[in-house]
Amino acid sequence: MASGDPSASRLKKKKRFRRRLRSRIILSFVLLGFGLTAMFAFATNWTRTRVENQLVEDVMNRNIANAARQFELDPSNPQIAFDQVRAFVYTPDKFDSVRLNRPEWYDLKDGIVGMTGIGEDGKPFAYKLAVRKTPGAWFFLAYDMTQSARSESQFNRALYLSVLVFTLFSLLVGWWAASRVMSPVSELANRLKRSGRSSQSEALAAHFPDDEVGQLAEALDDYAERLTNVVQRDREFNADVSHELRTPLAVIKGAVELLLSRPDIEDKTRNRLLRIQRAEQQCTDLISALLLLSRNERGHGATDIAKLSEQLLEAHRAQLGGKALALRVEGERGLVVDAPEAAVAVALGNLIGNAVKYTTQGEVVVRLHPRSVEVIDSGPGLSAEDAAKLFERGYRGTHAGHSQGGGIGLSIVRRLCELYGWDVRVKPGETVGVVATLKFERVD
Repeated sequence: MASGDPSASRLKKKKRFRRRLRSRIILSFVLLGFGLTAMFAFATNWTRTRVENQLVEDVMNRNIANAARQFELDPSNPQIAFDQVRAFVYTPDKFDSVRLNRPEWYDLKDGIVGMTGIGEDGKPFAYKLAVRKTPGAWFFLAYDMTQSARSESQFNRALYLSVLVFTLFSLLVGWWAASRVMSPVSELANRLKRSGRSSQSEALAAHFPDDEVGQLAEALDDYAERLTNVVQRDREFNADVSHELRTPLAVIKGAVELLLSRPDIEDKTRNRLLRIQRAEQQCTDLISALLLLSRNERGHGATDIAKLSEQLLEAHRAQLGGKALALRVEGERGLVVDAPEAAVAVALGNLIGNAVKYTTQGEVVVRLHPRSVEVIDSGPGLSAEDAAKLFERGYRGTHAGHSQGGGIGLSIVRRLCELYGWDVRVKPGETVGVVATLKFERVD
């Protein structure tokens, strides 16, 4: 069977990696659940942090104001203790002690800043420091944030757990929703596969409600009906054409045999009648092969490849037209193929015919193998572009020139190989010419 179009192969590979619709629905629910939960957690944490900071700063501002008022009333008591809060008051004569004992506080401006330090137990802690400096005194108010930091850590863990729980919940909901949504689509696909096993298409729309899937099933029913009509008309046309052509071909065959049986016929006339006889046989074989292709069914038989090769070479030997070309068969005998002789003659005859047509001198060798046959010529060779497109319908190679032919012979060979499971390949020869290989399924 000939190799397919590389672009079609790439397109097939590209489609293979696309996610299934069910997976996309589940992923959409997961992303939606995760996104909404994450945004809600971020907004909640931001709001909590902002409110907490505002409350702490309000408490500290009130406490430092109270400390300043108490210092004005009683300067002999510069240190005032609060719950989680400690107030420090330094008079001008103690400003240097601040620089020596608490250098991190010395250059601070008025306001509230976050600070860190090491406690008496050697563990780090965090606190907020309110600063107010006046000519008469410096006021510092420290608010312990250790408990708040611990509460914030617990709160964040709770938020992370909530995000995880809601994401898993979204996954379950997405899985359930995808199953419900894709259930009729899967059923439609299964019914469509089962309907393709029979010659008659099964109505699909009757099994589905009038929704999007039902409309799709109705469209598939309409398409299947139109396609069935086209196939039926094509089969009837092929059968009618085959039948109508066989009749005049049978008349030609009988008339040629009758003329050839006359003993007084001239040699020139005899050669022309033999050529007509060979053309009639080729037409008959081609009609039989095309009829098998139109019905997409394998015919059976026991075709001797060696004998058929000799007949095909003999038919082309009479049409050489004076070319210095030797035609011969070599290799192992005994290869028999389970196919009608007409189908094998069309496939092998096209390969031999092309070799004879494009080889002006040298030889065309049909080499037989246990499971295949090679047609080797000494012609002009084959380019890489021709080798890639040779079996496409209507393609004529660059070496075809002004020769006759519509470029459909090798296309028919490819279709016959697809029908019978054969394999056909054409490649340039080692030095000159072309090597065409046709592999068969051998009859045991």
